[in-house]
Amino acid sequence: MGSAVAAPSGADVGAKLRVAAVQLNATEDVAANLEQADRLARQAARDGAALVVLPEKWTVLGRGEVMRECAQTLDGEAVRWARAFAREHQIDLIAGSFVHRRTDAAKTANTSLHIGPDGEIRASYDKLHMFDVEVDGTRYAESEHEAPGASVVVTRLGAGADRQPAPGHLLGMSICYDLRFPELYRALSEQGAEILAVPSAFTLATTRDHWETLLRARAIENQCFVIAANQIGPHPPGNRSGGRSMIVDPWGIPLAVAPDSQTVILADLDFAMLADVRARLPALTHRRAPGLYAAPQGLGRPAP
Repeated sequence: MGSAVAAPSGADVGAKLRVAAVQLNATEDVAANLEQADRLARQAARDGAALVVLPEKWTVLGRGEVMRECAQTLDGEAVRWARAFAREHQIDLIAGSFVHRRTDAAKTANTSLHIGPDGEIRASYDKLHMFDVEVDGTRYAESEHEAPGASVVVTRLGAGADRQPAPGHLLGMSICYDLRFPELYRALSEQGAEILAVPSAFTLATTRDHWETLLRARAIENQCFVIAANQIGPHPPGNRSGGRSMIVDPWGIPLAVAPDSQTVILADLDFAMLADVRARLPALTHRRAPGLYAAPQGLGRPAP
């Protein structure tokens, strides 16, 4: 029995959606980060973007103790700005991710929000996979101070003025290191996602060697658009992100790639093209029953 994920959602497949990925260099200066995010997001809105994606930890990125001190709640300055900005420009905003202080947990969460054109929080996603690795001699241990999420989140984009028709398209939420776990993105596409958002702070080394390959693979295997907003440049205490923010179409072709600077990239997503790809190469409907892919109980061929 195949998986019934072939056609886009009820949104107008003939419509195009202008989207933007914001690439910035966040540091431990929260005020400066907010100012930079506001400037670049306004540029995206002026250029007609109906959906804007900010990078991971756009509010503060640096030493663990500083990020914990600068963690914010859903009533904090960053979320207030995001809600006001989306409402002012009547756009959908994926507010990258921020260090989220919760009253019910000892650890912070790495939380991405979808803010609708009305300024309301439409969806909240906590990063599922913790970045506990060593890259170029630097050890990263997110799980020491962050708790992983527990839910896969798909959200529907809302209508904003004349920029986007209703009903909106479905967007799957993810953050950075999640990109290395294809099973998450398959779950998002099975829930109807047509766009995959990947706010990130990919390291310089992994951006150089893995970033584009992973983004294009997630787009191809799920036949979705991918909007990946990455951090760029140095962050305390000496880490560095690789930039190259990218928007990729469902055939795996990059529609826009950022230069090595703080900037905005834009692209028009053509949902007729997405429908055509899924119709001509209906791989999503060719998946076998989910149980077939379960972990085998033993090695070798099944017993007769």
